[in-house]
Amino acid sequence: MDKRLYNICLLGLSFTFLFAAYQSMGNIEKTLLRSVQHDYPSFTGDGYTSLSISYFVFGFANWVSPSVVNFTGCKIAMIIGAICYTMFLVSFLWLSSFLLYLMSAVQGFGAAILWTAQGTYLTLNSDSSTMSRNTGVFWMISNMSMLLGNAFVSYALRDKDDFDKSTRTFIYTVLIAVSVFGTLLFLLLRSPVSSEGTVNERVETISFIQQIKDTKSLFLTKDMRLLNISFFFTGLHMSFYASVYSSSIGFTKRMGSNSKQLVAVSGLFIGIGEILGGLIFSILGQKTFENNIISKGLSHSAVIALGFIVNIVAYGLIFINLPNDSPFGDTTAKSFINPNQYLAILCSFLLGFGDSCFNTQLYNIVGLKYSENSAPPMALFNFMQSIAAALSFYYSNYFGIQIQLILLMVSLTMATLTFFKVEESTDKRYYEAI
Repeated sequence: MDKRLYNICLLGLSFTFLFAAYQSMGNIEKTLLRSVQHDYPSFTGDGYTSLSISYFVFGFANWVSPSVVNFTGCKIAMIIGAICYTMFLVSFLWLSSFLLYLMSAVQGFGAAILWTAQGTYLTLNSDSSTMSRNTGVFWMISNMSMLLGNAFVSYALRDKDDFDKSTRTFIYTVLIAVSVFGTLLFLLLRSPVSSEGTVNERVETISFIQQIKDTKSLFLTKDMRLLNISFFFTGLHMSFYASVYSSSIGFTKRMGSNSKQLVAVSGLFIGIGEILGGLIFSILGQKTFENNIISKGLSHSAVIALGFIVNIVAYGLIFINLPNDSPFGDTTAKSFINPNQYLAILCSFLLGFGDSCFNTQLYNIVGLKYSENSAPPMALFNFMQSIAAALSFYYSNYFGIQIQLILLMVSLTMATLTFFKVEESTDKRYYEAI
């Protein structure tokens, strides 16, 4: 294995363990905290509010995260970010509304640093011929986290119809230990390597104020304004599949007596969809060069078109399968059909696969267009995505699932069309360059 691919694999493995802990908690947070409220009526912490705070801070922290990454380097920045994630999980051992929301903000700040550094590290270890492969490999490995974490939660909930106190404590303890292990793995990361095999740090030595100005200028460019629409959609989609959808399944009593266990099963199949997408696009998205002839894999626009179809199908099936009030709490209502757990889990898979279609291609397009200084565009990607997620988690306490799905369909359509426009200009410049 070459050094650059080794770096990408180790990066993906570090994210696997860190997010096996964090994503599993995010997936069950709404339903788990509702159980806490049943046992302790004085506790008023809410899962959607916690996640909204996290992503709100995440969004605005992205305006300073490029400066932090440039100052500390990718490795140290990712370690700092991972520690913030672990602190958030530790706070569940001493649950209070104030501590929950404070640590949600800390985690959001750490997320901005972590993901900006991740995008920069991925770009520094890639070039135009390996960006698709490396993005797919990272996405495939890192999303194994959803299999590991949700398989554990499903095991912890076996033969249970709710999160009792002993089960909650068991889940907290294991997830914290997994998060600590993932944080330690970041210590093993090596410096980025160029295609010639030399160290490829390329740290920008510009002032904090200048970094903010450069990021703002980039934010206002034509291509970035178009990409922002796609970034925004991925945030709405992520918040929906990462917590709202799985929680809605758990609250739908007509799913059966095992509806709470289905929360983890849903997360498991979302992960399978994410991994399958990463595997397919890492193989079909490669570009090879032989005898001065370009052999291009599956185009970015083709993958986005596939993601559009998959997501539209998923949204339509969810619209008819889940009751409108399912995001809010336990419900015995039925939708257009009697809620079916097999259909619900199929939609979980489709949501994960559709998310993979969009995110892998957005990473590719950003890496190709802004390879010389990738920290600012990665920060803007994270900014738009997290602000959208914060907004989605906020309105999830007020909007039924049908309105949420309509908003997703509209934003998906806009994101697809604007991505086509950006890729058209990117491909034109790419072929002119070679």
